[in-house]
Amino acid sequence: MPSIELTPQLFLLLFGTGFSAGFVDSIAGGGGLIALPVLLSTGISPQMALGTNKLQGSFGTLSAAYNYIRKGEVKLGDAWTGAIFTLVGAVTGAWAIQHMDAQFLNKVIPFLLVAVFLYTLLTRNLGTGTTRAKLPRNLFFLIFGLALGFYDGFFGPGTGSFWTAAFVAIMGFNMTKASGFTRIMNFVSNIVALAMFVLGGNVIYSVGLCMALGQVLGARLGSGLAIKKGAGFIRPIFLIVVFLTIVRLVYLNYSPLA
Repeated sequence: MPSIELTPQLFLLLFGTGFSAGFVDSIAGGGGLIALPVLLSTGISPQMALGTNKLQGSFGTLSAAYNYIRKGEVKLGDAWTGAIFTLVGAVTGAWAIQHMDAQFLNKVIPFLLVAVFLYTLLTRNLGTGTTRAKLPRNLFFLIFGLALGFYDGFFGPGTGSFWTAAFVAIMGFNMTKASGFTRIMNFVSNIVALAMFVLGGNVIYSVGLCMALGQVLGARLGSGLAIKKGAGFIRPIFLIVVFLTIVRLVYLNYSPLA
């Protein structure tokens, strides 16, 4: 198990990174866009960076989910069915990634995220209020819990964006409520992925826990602002995060320089 000396400068960098990632992730997802490059810059392997990111990110999603529940935006009793199906999907996806080639998903996901981005951008009033659900809640959780849980366990980038878009477009949630439910589902699939990395010995606990301190505070602040300010605050951050995720995936999978 590699170790990193936590100098005061590195501690501040990791803490600040965790805070920033937790803040953004609690509102619109995509905290990994901030955390992963910093972790990789410390010189640890990609596997270690991914595992350590899951450790610190789990604290952030838990903190944000708790805040949404505490403020009454989400009732935990309404989310348990989705959490169970997400858990099953994530376990299956985490198993499958060890036996299958992820190249197909690598190539197709950016195009699906483009669809999410354009739909959110062009539907001006999307998520500003509550509308009628297009599916029964349990059926929705069966389909999307298994599918997005599998995707997060198998590949991951953009999971929060897909959850938020699905809650708004199909279940008729406003952006704030959708963000709260998304954080619960993200926490469940994060824990599954974290368990896999722990079993593989790919977590640096000193680094992950240092970042987790910042994650908890950033997630608490970000979720609080999202709850207070609503869709007008969440929507532009959501669009920025989805756009940056698309850019990252296109660069990684289609750029000859990657």
